[in-house]
Amino acid sequence: MIRSFRSLVPAGGLLPAAALLLAPALALAADDKAKIDSGDTAWMLTSTALVLMMTIPGLALFYGGMVRKKNVLATVAQSFAVVCLVTVLWLIAGYSLAFTAGSTVLGGASRIFMAGLTLDSVHDLAKTIPESVYMCFQLTFAIITPALIAGAFAERMKFSAMLWFIGLWSLVVYAPIAHWVWGGGFLGDWGVLDFAGGTVVHINAGVAGLVCAMVLGKRKGYGIENMAPHNLVLSVIGASLLWVGWFGFNAGSAGAANGSAGMAMAVTQFATAAAALTWMFAEWMSRGKPSVLGVVSGAVAGLVAITPASGFVTPTGSLVIGLVAGLVCFWGATVLKHALGYDDSLDAFGVHGVGGFAGAILTGVFAVEAIGGTGKKGLIDGNAGQVLTQLWGALVCIAWCALATFVILKIVDALIGLRVTSEEEIEGLDINLHGETVH
Repeated sequence: MIRSFRSLVPAGGLLPAAALLLAPALALAADDKAKIDSGDTAWMLTSTALVLMMTIPGLALFYGGMVRKKNVLATVAQSFAVVCLVTVLWLIAGYSLAFTAGSTVLGGASRIFMAGLTLDSVHDLAKTIPESVYMCFQLTFAIITPALIAGAFAERMKFSAMLWFIGLWSLVVYAPIAHWVWGGGFLGDWGVLDFAGGTVVHINAGVAGLVCAMVLGKRKGYGIENMAPHNLVLSVIGASLLWVGWFGFNAGSAGAANGSAGMAMAVTQFATAAAALTWMFAEWMSRGKPSVLGVVSGAVAGLVAITPASGFVTPTGSLVIGLVAGLVCFWGATVLKHALGYDDSLDAFGVHGVGGFAGAILTGVFAVEAIGGTGKKGLIDGNAGQVLTQLWGALVCIAWCALATFVILKIVDALIGLRVTSEEEIEGLDINLHGETVH
């Protein structure tokens, strides 16, 4: 017996034999550790570029085409400047406050000025890509969210005031809410579902836009003068870039090149098309003609509403979400705005606020475990309580965003003033704020 056992032992003795026996277990343990995957990394690099494209040139053209000619440069400049400003703030503190370990209310200081970020760093939320890529991907979300707000105060806010407001807002409002939902905060602990930013991005930006519109007041001549868009071709091009870029926004939020990303891309397309058609037909029936601005606004409404649900719903669920989004956002941008009498210049609240809220609640209705994974299910999959969870998450976001936005606006107004003079507004922001005009 002893002799036969020894015949199985390698010439080197028992230690090499033990190593051979343990090799499968050691290999399994190594596989359990995070490894950077080149395919996932390539997809996330692409997604990051797509989402950045949503702000410049996408949003810049979309908003720039909808204002009057005398304000187009000022409007485009806002989007471009926000990209630059938020990027620097993200480096300094924004990313650390949103996505590092801290409390359930705010992240820590471990990545202030990107301290400790190396070639091999990975984030716990995306272990198959470099943390530098994950950080940049999240940066593009931090950029577009405050850029969306500019649609509500277009044609009347000082450029200097805009910079101060956006800078403070990105650190005081966006970073904490991103942490609450995605970075290990209390809304994520509650079970709030937000795959790609219905609450963090769209409710947040929409509510801030509404507060801005109400604090600044209406544009000179609002409701009396013709304030029609000066170039809808620019807006169509911008909306088209938003649509394409949104595949990075939603499918990229899977964090990998996998089935979840593929399904997120599919449902994004379905919801967008459905919402565009719904808005178009609603306008056709109520006003007699389907406008170009209406159909592109409907597409954006569908993109907004599917965002929180894109990683949790089936194609059929996305179709319903798109149909509902087209209707409620058409109502928000027309009936609600006129009933309440506020001047949301480019319908930031009507599309992003209303659409984001609708999408957040409908995520709680149509989420299915087969798509979203364990525990990610809503009303139609037997978890009616998810609707209430989504509602509470949206209301918490609305409350903090509205209060903090109001306070920031009042502080900036007291220090440097928010609004251009009446003469500057009448003559146009391009020539008065930037010394340039479009010919």
